[in-house]
Amino acid sequence: MFDVYKLQVFAQVAQAGSFSGAAERLFMSQPAVSQHMKELEAALGVQLFRRGRRGVSLTAEGHALYDYARRILALVAEAESAVLNVANLADGRLNVGATPGVSAYLLPEWIRDFHERYPQLVVTAQTATTPEIAEQLIGRQLDLGFIEGDLDAADASRLSAEVLCDVPQYVLVGPKHPLWAREAVALRELDGQAFIMRQPGSRSRLWLDRILETHGARPRVAAEFDNPEAIKRSVMVGAAIGVLPAYAVRAELQTGALRALHIDVPLTRALQAVWEKSAPLSPIARAFLAFADACVHAVHARRPHASAGLYARATTRTAQAARTDFNIVVNEGGRSAAQDHTSTQTS
Repeated sequence: MFDVYKLQVFAQVAQAGSFSGAAERLFMSQPAVSQHMKELEAALGVQLFRRGRRGVSLTAEGHALYDYARRILALVAEAESAVLNVANLADGRLNVGATPGVSAYLLPEWIRDFHERYPQLVVTAQTATTPEIAEQLIGRQLDLGFIEGDLDAADASRLSAEVLCDVPQYVLVGPKHPLWAREAVALRELDGQAFIMRQPGSRSRLWLDRILETHGARPRVAAEFDNPEAIKRSVMVGAAIGVLPAYAVRAELQTGALRALHIDVPLTRALQAVWEKSAPLSPIARAFLAFADACVHAVHARRPHASAGLYARATTRTAQAARTDFNIVVNEGGRSAAQDHTSTQTS
């Protein structure tokens, strides 16, 4: 019916009490102001001003419109300010989803560093499976997601992905396990061994089941959990094997509470950031992704590449993110081991 600019002109005429006064305020010609008001009155089908020798005054209809015009113009100014604040990272909220391991062991550090730099921004985080994260990104319920492994083909066609790094997956045993004293184990030797597994249907479980089956190892499932922390604790106190990402067991490998077995099969999964493809990342999402990427590569940089018992490498960047490994320093006597991992997996 009418645009915001005409409302601005109308409000200035009402405040100045004349077309000439409004023209001066708006740096316009008086005929241009008059034309805008004629068009506004024609669009509404009412007379907004009484014309007199000393200027103009509002009609009853004009007073009604002026009340709304002030509120509308105030909201427009507020909206412009909010948009600029978000663009300048002065205000805003980010909704992030992450798979269980990322949520438990990586996301807290990323959020901490992000909040130190941008204390005025709010990050809302939730833990979900890869399919759930994909669904919520497509439905615009999440702004950014972090997963391990790959997306389904259907989801991959609708989401953008950036690989942050390759994360080694360690085959772990506790001090009570018979394999604790072994330095190297072939994957096929794990046939019939008791395993602490992720819940059936999870991407981590599907990936591990396929790897074990491919190499002739059929595990005996001792317990199933929906989070990596429970798996880790169970392996530490029991006599079953677990497979977890390197970042989840850094402290335990360094203290000797767990041991990562040397395996003849490379095991890694890609840590990826994902977002809805049809819309560009918001300034807040871009900033958070940059912090996550920096945290990942700070872990890599802190480790001396030439140290005995440490294997660290950087591979080609994909989608502007270097793929590096979360590798673990080996304790004296080989109580934990880092491995060269280059396999392709699903999430």
